[in-house]
Amino acid sequence: MAGGIGSRFWPISRNSRPKQFLDILGTGKSFIRHTFERFAGIVPTGNFLVVTNRAYRDLVMEQIPEIDGSQILCEPVGRNTAPCIAYAAFRLMAVNPDADMIVTPSDHLILNEAEFAKAIDEAVGFVREHNVLMTIGIRPTRPDTGYGYIQVEHEGGDGGAISKVRTFTEKPNIELARAFVESGEFFWNSGIFIWKASGILNAMKTMLPEMYRQFEAVGACYNTPGEQACIERVYPECKSISIDFGVMEKADNVYVRCSEFGWSDIGTWGSLYQYSQKDDNGNVIRGESLTYDTRDSIVMLPEGKLAVIEGLDDYIVVDNDNVLMICPKKNEQNIKKFIDDAKFHKGEKFI
Repeated sequence: MAGGIGSRFWPISRNSRPKQFLDILGTGKSFIRHTFERFAGIVPTGNFLVVTNRAYRDLVMEQIPEIDGSQILCEPVGRNTAPCIAYAAFRLMAVNPDADMIVTPSDHLILNEAEFAKAIDEAVGFVREHNVLMTIGIRPTRPDTGYGYIQVEHEGGDGGAISKVRTFTEKPNIELARAFVESGEFFWNSGIFIWKASGILNAMKTMLPEMYRQFEAVGACYNTPGEQACIERVYPECKSISIDFGVMEKADNVYVRCSEFGWSDIGTWGSLYQYSQKDDNGNVIRGESLTYDTRDSIVMLPEGKLAVIEGLDDYIVVDNDNVLMICPKKNEQNIKKFIDDAKFHKGEKFI
């Protein structure tokens, strides 16, 4: 899934080139490139599908030249994850009605890729033997309010265990998050799913019947030259809803593979700071800078520009193209407001 705009990483992430196509971690590769390479040892190259906004088709081809253009499924508009997954599942069913399906965001960090591959392999094996919808759960390392939580049926389930899911909870407050972590029953929801393509479509037929009918109505189009025209017609009519809310929270056959492989969705500047290399003053610096009495801050600059910074503590300083943002890290939740205000007062050119 590679259609999001990554607004929480503005002004680095822009409508024209969002987060998944950027080397935000400073590794020399974009998130989507890392994701492709991570799965290339698990999935044959010809079996990849990338669902993205039609505006990003060329970016996908540029960053994953190994795949064919027919493997890029182009959304005319963003409609959250349920329509994205429905589209990909119907395409897979047209190619192979017995297809296994692994769904992954394109912009996550995985530190232990061997353990990750093991978790995926075990989840796929479980799905082949049971009529279930699987998700990958991550043992929490802190009471984070930015993640959804999965409650497992057996208290204290060890990493590596497969367990039936009892409940899903979306982004709790800090008190509830602390209780979740202390209980040992809860795992972070990674947003990585494994199921049969037929299995998720059967679940959608029951729980998202209107959406199912919309995609089913153009069933003759999938994997044909007329597919894009059909999707252009169907997609804007779809309800915007996540697969978690639309299906996973309601289904009674949901299981989780409890895992520990160094996962983060790197969804905020704060999480980027956590996983980045820091200097002696706790600063994450990308680009040329001179810092004085500055600590625990993120500084990101374009090539060829020098920043001289004095007296900042726990700040975000990002200079990108035509936008400079300076903001306390603790206030990064205001970035959406900054974007809205910039769009309203200054126009789309800064977004």
